[in-house]
Amino acid sequence: MITLASENTSDQRLITVILFGLLIAGTLGITVWASRQTKSATDFHSGGRGFSGIQNGFAIGGDYMSAASFLGIAGMIALYGYDGFLYSIGFLVAWLVALLLVAELLRNSGRFTMTDVVSYRMKQRPVRTAGSISTLTVSIFYLLAQMVGAGALVALLLGIEEGETYLGMSADTAKIVGIVAVGLLMIVYVSFGGMTGTTWVQIVKAVMLMGGALLVTLLVLAMYDFNFGSLMNDAAEASGAGSAFLEPGQRYGVEVAGDAWQTLVNKLDLISLGLALVLGTAGLPHILIRFYTVPDSKTARKSVNWAIGLIGTFYLLTLVLGFGAAALVGHEAITAQNSAGNTAAPQLAEEVGAHFGGDFLGAVMLALIAAVAFATILSTVAGLTIASSSSLAHDFYNSVLRGGKASEKEEVRVARFAALGVGAISIVLAVFAQDLNVAFLVALAFAIAASANLPVILLSLFWKRFNTRGAVAGIYGGLISSVGLVFFSPVVSGKVDAEGNNLALLPKSVDFSWFPLENPGLVSIPLGLLCAVVGTLLSRESEPERFAKLQVRALTGAGAERATKH
Repeated sequence: MITLASENTSDQRLITVILFGLLIAGTLGITVWASRQTKSATDFHSGGRGFSGIQNGFAIGGDYMSAASFLGIAGMIALYGYDGFLYSIGFLVAWLVALLLVAELLRNSGRFTMTDVVSYRMKQRPVRTAGSISTLTVSIFYLLAQMVGAGALVALLLGIEEGETYLGMSADTAKIVGIVAVGLLMIVYVSFGGMTGTTWVQIVKAVMLMGGALLVTLLVLAMYDFNFGSLMNDAAEASGAGSAFLEPGQRYGVEVAGDAWQTLVNKLDLISLGLALVLGTAGLPHILIRFYTVPDSKTARKSVNWAIGLIGTFYLLTLVLGFGAAALVGHEAITAQNSAGNTAAPQLAEEVGAHFGGDFLGAVMLALIAAVAFATILSTVAGLTIASSSSLAHDFYNSVLRGGKASEKEEVRVARFAALGVGAISIVLAVFAQDLNVAFLVALAFAIAASANLPVILLSLFWKRFNTRGAVAGIYGGLISSVGLVFFSPVVSGKVDAEGNNLALLPKSVDFSWFPLENPGLVSIPLGLLCAVVGTLLSRESEPERFAKLQVRALTGAGAERATKH
């Protein structure tokens, strides 16, 4: 078995640098081309609404199949077996909610952002302010996951052992360099390419990711004569947990002997995670804005169907990648490289490459899959950044600060500056979150989206009585409860394993946790909905005529091209 990064030679590093250079050059070339196509606010925010269902389906897949999917889920399956696959199931099932309740209605009702729909029959300033804050918060959490994954990849590929340096960088420095590089690139993509450039980067990345994942999957299965049962048995044996590796309870819903309270908490945490994953997708800003890049609702529905097929296929592949890493790389080698398991997929790629073609092919496979993962990160951070910058420019700057009077040129300029700010904040925060599993970070983003965004979107579309106070209360209630509960949970402080190792974000000496669940969805999602309902009932504001107009828009698309201002 190869010790991966530690045996990288200068030649192998050169292969990595060349592949990464080609990847970055290609995506920057797309950005330069797209910048010439971006002339109006519609071009910047929604790519001119000219993408086909297939194109947008691949772009949605590229946006959604993030570092959490490729790196985080493969790592979770490799370390925790059955329980790691729960992420794949939750992420896929979530698309049914988006398809049945949100996709077409949102495309018909809005213009550039999800807040266009929520604020259509409300007072603009308070609702758009709340919507932009929520969008920014969800995006930042999601961005952290991608950039943490980028840092882990760079350290892996440079093969820097503890106490060693490469190009003057230690392993920890290399992680920070990776985070900063991704942050700078995403600023460039969004600032110059807008939605057109971002979409094409996502399409190219989706093709690369599917191809890379399929290649490694086939090589792994070939090593086992395409006997998946044999692969699972080897994975269970190598994990050290035996047959329990293939059963629930390694990571979630763990039964603690003699501790009924902790057992209950563990099971509730599993339900909480499931709720967040299934309901969160339909509230993710960077996914919702993709529905505005197509010409009509029929194409929006078609693009979601393509995305479901693509994403479903990919998540089946992660099952082989995860069990393959467990069987062929091993638990110790995975955690030695990255304690959260974020590098399991690239490690597996090197292992199977070396099996079929020696160290050189192993190095090529490692560099290839890592380049695919890097492309995955770049496309997702670009999608998140454009969602944030569009909301800040369109919802907050134009609608709140300028009262809807800003010109398109001015709005686009502000969006570009907003991309710079979002990138800077993400870089700083990601440096402090390097040791967290990226799939887990994304689960937190899903919980916030499901708590703060989804309830107000659905109530705006389906409840005639819903009003401004309800929308503002729902967004802030869901946002504050989800973020607040995470802050006081074991994720941030007070979590240690059986050996006394610190598993929380803050040092072991700090412990102010009182909320027992690691994922707040079970509490924060009902709270967000409750705040929206109570806020509505406490206000006499009601605009039945605006609701009737919104229903017409949602069902027919009439007026969808016009700004939602009144």
